[in-house]
Amino acid sequence: MKLYAPSTINEIKEKYGFKFAKSLGQNFLTNKNIIDEIINICDIGPDDLVIEIGPGIGVITCEAAKKAREVIAIEIDKNLIPILQDTLAEFSNVRVVNQDVLKTDINGIIEEAKSRQLSIQNPPVKSVKIIGNLPYYITTPIIMKVLEDGIEAESITIMMQKEVADRIKAKPSTKDYGALSVAVQYYCETAGSINVPKEVFYPRPKIDSTVLKLKLLEKAPTELLDKNTFFNCVKASFGQRRKTLNNSLSGMGGVSKDLIKEALDNAGVDGIRRGETLTLEEFGMLANEIFKLMGEARRGNNISTAQNPPV
Repeated sequence: MKLYAPSTINEIKEKYGFKFAKSLGQNFLTNKNIIDEIINICDIGPDDLVIEIGPGIGVITCEAAKKAREVIAIEIDKNLIPILQDTLAEFSNVRVVNQDVLKTDINGIIEEAKSRQLSIQNPPVKSVKIIGNLPYYITTPIIMKVLEDGIEAESITIMMQKEVADRIKAKPSTKDYGALSVAVQYYCETAGSINVPKEVFYPRPKIDSTVLKLKLLEKAPTELLDKNTFFNCVKASFGQRRKTLNNSLSGMGGVSKDLIKEALDNAGVDGIRRGETLTLEEFGMLANEIFKLMGEARRGNNISTAQNPPV
C-alpha cells in the first residue's frame, strides 16, 4: 500500500472517518522521492533506536522501520492511533505512544527501550535518532524541549516551516539571526537540509517546508559559567533588535546599567553594537562576565548588610 498516495489517504479518511485537524498542523507527504531523501539524510542503521514525533498515518515510520532496530512513534492525536495500528501492522519493531510530546519523558522512553532490547539479548542500541514532521505552531517549543532535556541522541531530523529553518541556520549580522539561532547552535550543528515545496503535501499548506538535520555537539562551542544567565542575555539582546546592547541588556532584569557597561568592557564587546552582530562565543563571554559581576554584587551586599545590622 502506497501510504503517500492521495488516493490511499482518502481511503483511510473514509474508512476511519478521519478529519484533518488544523489545530495539530496535519499535512501528509505525498511524494516518494522526498520521503526517500528524508530517510537517507537520517542515516538510520540496523542498531539505531528511532524516536519519531508526529508520525501521522505512518508514511515516514514505515520506511524508518525497514532500517532501524526499533521505532517509537509519539502521536498526540488519538484518532490516528487505530490508523497507525493498521498501517504499521507488518512491523514488529514499531511502538506507538499516544502522548503529547511536550509532556512526554522522552529520556524515560529511550531508557526503557534500551533495557528492553538488552532483556531479549539484543546488542546494545548504537545510537538514538530523533525524526519528525512538526506542527508549525509548536516547532520551536518541541525542538527546545528535546535539546534542553539533554536527550542522548546523535541527531534530530525535523520537518519544519522554511522560515524557522532559516532562523535556525542563520549567521550573525543577517536578518534571520536571532535568539533561536543562538540557542539551537549552542547545542547543535546543521548536518544537512532538504527543501520541501508545499505542493507535495495533502492537504496543501500555504507555505514551503524544510527538513533540517541537526547533529548534537559532543562539546558545547563555548564554556558557560551559568546557562540561565547565557540564555537570559541572548533573549534580552534580541528583545528589541533596534536597540544597542547598552540598552537592550537592561531587559535582563535586576542588572544595573553600570554592571552591564562593566561586563561589556570586560568581554571586549562594544556596547553600541546590536545583539544580531554577536557570535555565539561573544554571547558566552558576555554572559560569563555578567554572571561574575552579579555574584560579586551579591557578595558585596551580604558583606555590607553584615557590617551594618538593622537597628
